[in-house]
Amino acid sequence: MSKKPVKKRSALGRGLGALLEDSGAVRKKEGESEEEVIKKVSSAQGMNEIPVTNIEVNPYQPRTHFDREALEELAESIKVQGIIQPITVRKLSDDHYQLISGERRLQASKLAGLEKVPAYVRLADDQQMLEMALIENIQRENLNAIEIALSYQRLLSECSLKQEELGDRVGKKRATVNNYLRLLKLPPDIQIAVRDNQLSMGHARALINIENIDLQLDIFKQVQDKQLSVRKTEELVRNLMQGKEEKLTEKKKLNPEQERTIKDLQRKLSSHFGTRINVKTDEKNKGEIKIPFDSTDELNRILELLDV
Repeated sequence: MSKKPVKKRSALGRGLGALLEDSGAVRKKEGESEEEVIKKVSSAQGMNEIPVTNIEVNPYQPRTHFDREALEELAESIKVQGIIQPITVRKLSDDHYQLISGERRLQASKLAGLEKVPAYVRLADDQQMLEMALIENIQRENLNAIEIALSYQRLLSECSLKQEELGDRVGKKRATVNNYLRLLKLPPDIQIAVRDNQLSMGHARALINIENIDLQLDIFKQVQDKQLSVRKTEELVRNLMQGKEEKLTEKKKLNPEQERTIKDLQRKLSSHFGTRINVKTDEKNKGEIKIPFDSTDELNRILELLDV
């Protein structure tokens, strides 16, 4: 059976594989097939045992926080089983390498006392290295929401990607990407709580809807003190926003003449029914009259006055 030719696809949506094939160190020549390009990349790259002292840290590393206890546990596992998944580096010179991905494994290997680690050597320029490091980390399940959001932001700003391109690149819907990016608008205290897994992304998304920072922090404190669920937090924010909208609407739509008329009507009705009456109206003279009562007897009294 004849082998089907490799179909050329857009680099978007293919993640690390696309970036490796598109490495600036290997260019496709005119008339060269896709298979020949991949073979050429593979021959230029490989896996080696590299001294840990010859590997410098990744300046584009999106992870900013590593749990010390988890690192020590991984180090103990490495002492027994070795490194199961090699790290990925790029070659800077004959014996000098720069980490692309696997910083946690590299740090744990140093704690375990390893002198050499298995590593895939890749060809990449600075731009491709940044994209590889960010996308490789985003695809991991143990990144917190703030780290993911910062990685998305860096891909947009430093890699000059548009939002629709970013969604394709990381395999996420545009709405999902936007939800992460919105987290970066939260105050630092709330971002830190999300980063340290003290606050879920669901809680944070509810708090984003509050524009006032002081109010955001106040609700955030209530969520922590009362250990409110995401649903309770959303309800709290929703009630707050609805109350605010009602006040703004009433203040905007009532002019001084209308206010005097309504207050005069409320006084007359309150005097007639012997209880405080609330009258609401809008600029189109539509509204409602509320007659409160505290008991059945009072309700019957009001009904008699209404002749009902």
